[in-house]
Amino acid sequence: MEKNTKESIQILSAVAMLIGGFALAVAGFIVPPTGQIHESVLGIFAECLIYAGSIFGVTIYIQTKYTELRSYLDNKLKEEEQKKPKD
Repeated sequence: MEKNTKESIQILSAVAMLIGGFALAVAGFIVPPTGQIHESVLGIFAECLIYAGSIFGVTIYIQTKYTELRSYLDNKLKEEEQKKPKD
């Protein structure tokens, strides 16, 4: 599976979970007893938010660490090139 495809699936699933959780929360207000949300609906909505947050959070964390590692290695390579004597 390509990297872009994997990221697209992660983002789409996180957005779908957000939409689904929001729809359940709204549905909880509409069904009898009107205006009250059952604990199970709140639990599922919380799980949807946690899932979406973890997908976005992990992706951002990994991208940040990758960028830091890449810049660190680039700096080390530049330092090594500067230390080499020129022929």
